[in-house]
Amino acid sequence: MRDLLEKNRCALLIAAMLGSCLALPLHASEPACAVPAAIDDGWERADPQASGFDANTLCDALRDAVKGDVNIHGIVVERHGRLVAEIYRRGKDRPMGNLFTREVEFGPTDLHDMRSISKSVVSLLVGAAIGQGRIAGVATPVLDFYPRDQDLRTPARSAITIEHLLTMSSGLAWKEEVTTYGTRANDETHLLWAWNPYRYVLDRPMDATPGERFTYSGGDNTLLADILERATGKDLRELARTELFAPLGIESWEWVTDLYGRPVPFAGLRLRPRDLAKIGRMVLDHGQWKGRQVVPAAWVAASLAPHIATGDGARYGYQWWVGSVQWRGKAIAWSAAIGNGGQRLYVLPELDMAVVVTAGEYNSTDIGQKLGRLMARIAAAVQ
Repeated sequence: MRDLLEKNRCALLIAAMLGSCLALPLHASEPACAVPAAIDDGWERADPQASGFDANTLCDALRDAVKGDVNIHGIVVERHGRLVAEIYRRGKDRPMGNLFTREVEFGPTDLHDMRSISKSVVSLLVGAAIGQGRIAGVATPVLDFYPRDQDLRTPARSAITIEHLLTMSSGLAWKEEVTTYGTRANDETHLLWAWNPYRYVLDRPMDATPGERFTYSGGDNTLLADILERATGKDLRELARTELFAPLGIESWEWVTDLYGRPVPFAGLRLRPRDLAKIGRMVLDHGQWKGRQVVPAAWVAASLAPHIATGDGARYGYQWWVGSVQWRGKAIAWSAAIGNGGQRLYVLPELDMAVVVTAGEYNSTDIGQKLGRLMARIAAAVQ
């Protein structure tokens, strides 16, 4: 009897062990990395491997980025028109106009400051206006839009064209360093307080011949936005909504205003990172989104082409930065919308890929190099 009980006990133990083993997956592995959220916002999702990535290499790059000491808030990777990876984390942030830094648990539906990525969006709106015949072209003199401001007309200022504003080579004196934002030493600070922004910019002395030298300037972008409003008769926010965001299915966004309730064109836009990726996909598809031409293809090509050297080894298009990254032993081109603090939209046409980064490293001087290395690691994951 005792032997029978012992056999039964052993049989039950073996059965329990087998049941436990059968309940486990046949191949234990880590959870999928940075899987994009399933949100009804027009995006399709795709597996990294099916999109031509080495999934482990991509995952390692993203996990290292969000676990590192750089205050990165989110990363979105898109390829061939589908979201491949999306990852967020908690971090310190100070949105534009806020005096205090706060901790934020970022996620796929949270808006984030775009800062100077706003400039690249203004450029796309200029392209749309030119495509519609609202603006004659980039060779149009800027002062043609200010017939009442005869006191501003000098031979030098009369030579400034829309193209000079787009390439930040207007020749108007301007001081705007990343380390001085928010201080009186920065002309952008004074511009934010100006009652008449376009007059503040155009009344600056000339310190170069138009087209001769690149000078980073929120003032040049302010003139572009003002010209847009004059040429179309619409507020900048309405233009952004009707000409860009609505066609792309971007419904959640903000454009921060100045003290007088006017949208800050050069830095005020707030978007969800995955919506910024839509702009990247549209640019990669030559101005189209899901078959609809949103911005003229010729404008996208001109915007992303290098027009002027910035003096620090970089190049600049029409409010878009231009550079290259090593991939498989060769240099491939990227274009980027770049904003203070680590806001990035990289588009890499040769890889048909867009990479979005948001961060809180405002006024940092070395964030560009760190994000450049991150983008290179993501590109290296493409097989």
